[in-house]
This record gives sequence, C-alpha cells and structure tokens, in this order.
Amino acid sequence: MSTIGVMSSCSCLRPGVWLLKPGMQKMSSFGLHTAARSAAKDYYEVLVLGGGAGGIAMSARMKRKVGAGNVAVVEPSKTHYYQPLWTLVGGGAKQLATSARPTGSVMPKGVEWIKSQVTALDPDKNCVWLENDIKISYKYLIIALGISLHYEKIKGLPEGFHHPKIGSNYSVHTVEKTWKALQDFKEGNAIFTFPNTPVKCAGAPQKIMYLSEAYWRKTGKRSKANIMFNTSLGVIFGVKKYADALLEIIKERNIAVNYKHNLVEVRADKQEAVFENLDKPGVTEVHQYEMLHVTPPMGPPDVLINSPVSDEIGWVDVDKETLQHKKYPNVFGIGDCTNLPTSKTAAAVAAQSGVLDKTISLVMKNQLPTKKYDGYTSCPLVTGYNKVILAEFDYDAQPLETFPIDQSKERVTMYHMKADMMPFLYWNALLK
Repeated sequence: MSTIGVMSSCSCLRPGVWLLKPGMQKMSSFGLHTAARSAAKDYYEVLVLGGGAGGIAMSARMKRKVGAGNVAVVEPSKTHYYQPLWTLVGGGAKQLATSARPTGSVMPKGVEWIKSQVTALDPDKNCVWLENDIKISYKYLIIALGISLHYEKIKGLPEGFHHPKIGSNYSVHTVEKTWKALQDFKEGNAIFTFPNTPVKCAGAPQKIMYLSEAYWRKTGKRSKANIMFNTSLGVIFGVKKYADALLEIIKERNIAVNYKHNLVEVRADKQEAVFENLDKPGVTEVHQYEMLHVTPPMGPPDVLINSPVSDEIGWVDVDKETLQHKKYPNVFGIGDCTNLPTSKTAAAVAAQSGVLDKTISLVMKNQLPTKKYDGYTSCPLVTGYNKVILAEFDYDAQPLETFPIDQSKERVTMYHMKADMMPFLYWNALLK
C-alpha cells in the first residue's frame, strides 16, 4: 500500500469469504483514532510502514497479539481509498466519494497513527527514519508501502491531463476525467494502454475499455469508435483460461489489440499518443485519439530503492511462501511493495495477511514459519455494466477458483460481488 493512501486496484474474493465472520465479530472493538503529527514514542514492538490495506489489516492483527499502544502505523495521507472502485468511477457507475474514508476512521483503536513519511530504513539497527529526522526503533517491522505511479516517465505527462479527452483510473486526480472523456466522445480512436512495468491488477487497464465499449453501444456511438488496446505485453492476460475468454469478447466486440506497444509520449494539445514498438526498439508510431486512457508506469516507492531491505530493483525481498524477509528475520513485507511473483491486488493482500499473521506468531515464539502462501490473487474482470469474469489464480498462473462454476464466463452475480459485496467486505472485514 502506498504512502499516499491508495489501494491495489482489484478487489478481494476468496480471502473475503473467510474474513467476513472474524471481521464482523471484531467490528465493535474498533473506532476512530486520534492522529498524531509525530511519534508519541520512539520504540514500538511492531512498526508498520504504510496505511493501506496491508498495513491497516496487519496493524489490527498485531494489536491483538502485543496489545494496545505497542503497534504503530506510519502513514502521511489523511484519506484512505478503496481503489478497486475506481474502475467503476471511471465508467460512470460509482461516485468517487464512495471510495474514500478518513484514514483516522480505518485506523484500529489502540494503534498509534504516526502521520509522517518514511525517509530511510536501517534494519541492521532495527530502526527507521521519518521526516524531520525522527528515529523510530522496533522489535518487528512490517513493510506495506505499496507501489508508486510514474506518469512523469511518459513524455507530456502529467501536465497533459489538463487537456480534455484523456484520463486515468489509477489516480484520484484523473479518474473522473476518464468518465468525462467517455461521455464527450464523438468519433475516432479510443486508445487504452498498458505500460512496460509491473502494475496493480493486470486486468484493470482492460476493464475501462470494456465499460467504454458498452457505454458507447448504449448511447449509439459504438459505430463511430475505433477501440484499441495497446499493451506492452505479448498476451492479453497471464492466465490462459481467462485470456481465451477475453480474446473471444475482444473478437465479438471488434476491438483491436496491438501487442508489444508501449506508450512513451502524449501530445495532449494535438490529441496524439506515441507508442514504441518493443519488438523494434526505437521505432515509434503516432496515433490520433478522441479518447485516451493511460495506465502509468509503476515501480517501488523511492524509499525502498537501494534500501537494505530491497532486491536489486527496489522491491522488498521476502520469502514467497512465508513473507519473512530473506536476510532480516524480524522484517516482513506484504502487498504491492514486495517481490512476490504474483499479481499485485487487494485479493493478494487479503490472502497474504492471513499467512503473515501465522508467520509472525511463530517468529515471536522463536519457531520456524510453517504456513505457506500459494500466490493466490484475484482480479474481477469487469466486461460490462453488469458482467464480470472472476479470475482467481496462483503463483503458477493456474486457476484457483472459489466457486463450483466456470469462472471464465461473464456473470451478473460476479458483477454485484465486485461492485457491492467487495467494498463492504473491504471496509468491514479486511481492514478489521
């Protein structure tokens, strides 16, 4: 979870089922938390970096283990967002306000909220540094700092968002521009992009495309729209079962897919998007657009790059089964900031939180972790205003499905689970 308070972009499924009962049982024990501008103490038994889904969920679990006042969360943002809803906000099906709550309202009672930003990690001395040279020491550290968006790595952005016809569901500042561009569309190219980096929920860049196509069919503009999905990848989706289903939908709806095409520049004043052909480095193509949806390049938070806790790229270097750090046994990672080889989603966070809870419990007892994370992740692939393909899979990109039905089929029930049930489970179960 990012320190700007933004969630991963896919909702939770399988973990949501087993989180519901314990979440409801514990609801009464949580309430508003008074924020602190700086740390009330300089030492905590458990210190959590990041106040997103992973950070909040783990802080609640840890408080029950070590007691109130012994757990702190470092998070600068005043607002906590449930970002999976932004797909529907960009498509006009939900209001942005419904995705936001004050961070204080989701912070577990008895957990200290340190409203600051991490500037450095020193795991050899069991401490971190915050803004204004504040040092906090810990016995156990949980890193849940999320993933950073890098619009600036595309020439012409983010300033290009000041122009019409362009939006992005990945930012609170640009998601409503997607809906505006969708409504204002007249005729021409509608281009949807996927960057040449890891991203939050590999299905999200497509979801808005399917919603746009459905909206234009409903409003009589479909025949005037040339819909293109320009992706840096060589496949439409990483799991064959769901990829095959998506390719059928793409064919039925007459959508053009250009593989190995990476967005490198936006000339918003001319409504032009420039793509590099990754099979022919240096070779670019310019496409005129009437609507452009940008999925930005993403990467590890700056504080993790060249950090002792990170791998050579900047992701927190943890064991993929236990989520314990490979070098520092009292350091753990969860969610988008880790180098776990699975899709970065809220569903993954939900599954990881249960495993990490067991791991830390055993480590606290000087025992070896035994619970293993299988890479479970989920992405409800929204294919229309009342249709979802529910993709669930593991580390090996093999389906790991919850329901005794063919989940590669579009279903109305799964749409309502995505749009209505999952937000409820998120606020009232996962975070608790």
